Amino acid sequence: MEALLFSSGVVALAEIGDKTQLLALLLAARYRKPTPIIVGILIATLFNHAAAAGVGQWVTSHLGAETMRWLLGASFLGMAIWIMIPDKLDSDTRLFERLGIFGATFIAFFLAEMGDKTQIATVALAARFDSLISVVAGTTIGMLLANVPAVLFGDMVASRIPTRTVHTAAATLFAGLGVVTLLMPLSP
Repeated sequence: MEALLFSSGVVALAEIGDKTQLLALLLAARYRKPTPIIVGILIATLFNHAAAAGVGQWVTSHLGAETMRWLLGASFLGMAIWIMIPDKLDSDTRLFERLGIFGATFIAFFLAEMGDKTQIATVALAARFDSLISVVAGTTIGMLLANVPAVLFGDMVASRIPTRTVHTAAATLFAGLGVVTLLMPLSP
């Protein structure tokens, strides 16, 4: 349960102001049909984060506990810094239009998540917690918590959320987890 809740909270906070949230806003404004956009986000996130969590679990099984402790601590501290760097959407939402709203959303989100903060966080969380399903479910819930309101309320939501404050909170969580990971040995 800890892995699910922590993963949900961290990813939801990290996603605020992220390029995929900006993508959700643009898709919502362009297509004005929230259901296929939300389903596209859900399926793309499940595929992307399942692969990322698999990498995290694989790394855990192939590295020693002491190496993992330092690698995870450094990656969480790196995430804390990365979260404070604002994202800019650099893709054109007209891409993949002939695939329909769901197809465009699925492909755009899947590709936008490659190497993104939340994907890297999923790798680190799966390496930290010994529950692949809980981490994937949690990170997916976190993505939906941040992106569904963006889809449903569009620009109104984006203009009222204090992005800098949310980024600072997420960065603080990652920094705290990094410090705790570096100071305490991982459980077997």
